[in-house]
Amino acid sequence: MPVPVPRQRAIPAVESGQAHAASAKGGPSMESATGGPSMAESPRTHHPAERTATTPYPHTSGGALTLLLIEDDPAGSLIVPELIDASGQPIRVRTARNLTEAGRLLTDDVQCILLDLALPAPGGATEGDELAVLRHVLELAPRHAVLALTASGDSERGAEAVRVGAQDYLFRDELDARLLSRAIRYAVERKRSDSAERRLAEGRMRAQENARLERGLLPTPLLEGSVLRFAARYRPGRSRALLGGDFYDVVRTPDGTVHAMIGDVCGHGPDEAALGVELRIAWRALTLAGLCGDELLGTLQQVLEHERDNDEIFATLCTVDIAPDGRRAGLCLAGHPAPLVARPGRTARLLPYDNNGPALGLLPGARWPRMQVELGREWSLMLYTDGLIEGRVGEGRLERLGQDGMVDMVRRQLGEGLRGEALLRAAVNEVRELNGGELTDDVAVVLLERG
Repeated sequence: MPVPVPRQRAIPAVESGQAHAASAKGGPSMESATGGPSMAESPRTHHPAERTATTPYPHTSGGALTLLLIEDDPAGSLIVPELIDASGQPIRVRTARNLTEAGRLLTDDVQCILLDLALPAPGGATEGDELAVLRHVLELAPRHAVLALTASGDSERGAEAVRVGAQDYLFRDELDARLLSRAIRYAVERKRSDSAERRLAEGRMRAQENARLERGLLPTPLLEGSVLRFAARYRPGRSRALLGGDFYDVVRTPDGTVHAMIGDVCGHGPDEAALGVELRIAWRALTLAGLCGDELLGTLQQVLEHERDNDEIFATLCTVDIAPDGRRAGLCLAGHPAPLVARPGRTARLLPYDNNGPALGLLPGARWPRMQVELGREWSLMLYTDGLIEGRVGEGRLERLGQDGMVDMVRRQLGEGLRGEALLRAAVNEVRELNGGELTDDVAVVLLERG
């Protein structure tokens, strides 16, 4: 950040002949309150009158600085000396006698405002507020640097002006070219730095709020009273996000049945993430209300059809309801990859998917058959989204990992003794390594184990 301008005694300005003196010296151009050139303005100096609404900060590159002087002395006794910017170009000066004129002259080519604090307070100002005029200008020009001008020795009022929002303050009778030019450059850079810091802080705050919101939207499994062990991994495909279009949930109903679900809304942006959260919440509510199988999926399809932005949006889904004894389960697939089951002494394999129904949102009135699956006494059941199997592998990474490649990978990891969270972490990490970097699609994996 620039070093503050030191306070020092300057040579008092001459009290008359400002315009003619500036013109004779080739100094800064003075512009009238209407925005046009004054009699003393150099023919080669002008200011653009157009306002660019999309400009995020007053433009400073590629041209001389422009100063807007706001002071109401009808005799024009305030002298603004010849000003030169850091590149050696003259600083253009535009004058306004009141706040109304200042509003007309405050175009985007103005970088700094020199405000006389002795200016009368605007109408509606609080009585006794000595800085009402400054507060009004700060509200009028929130993106511009402001220098407060006060009487000599009134440093307390100047310091208060800085606390209110001005970038610096100067004394009226101590203006000279070097001090004022330096103060203008400092004020402009300080305002730019403050604005950048504020935008950065606002960005961080928004990111933190979004992260808290997305974490709150991830499910908390309801498995109290169940002997099953649960683990999950979730990686959104979009950069710097916590939530994508994949979703999952696990709940235990009062009869002891454990219901698990995993799904994938096509796409992985914020709209898809929001739709996935809606479907997950709807699934939990319907499951706790006693629905399952075809009836539950049909209701979820109605939810999707009402909530999606267009008719091309669909979602795949896999639901599993595990009996209270943990030895068998019902399976419904809606266009989704079949889960993987592993049992002691047996090779890990995919569950049957011959009766796989269509994805939700594709066919009105569709049906989703419920298949009965025998699990046994000890088992591991892994539900996953297609982000886990669509990563690239091999030389040149021209092929997909696919379900067969995923099954072989998990078999090997199980043979290495990996279970639970460690198994899921190893699976996701290896898929990323095989892909040569981050996966472009969302990945969700859920693991339930018994025994």
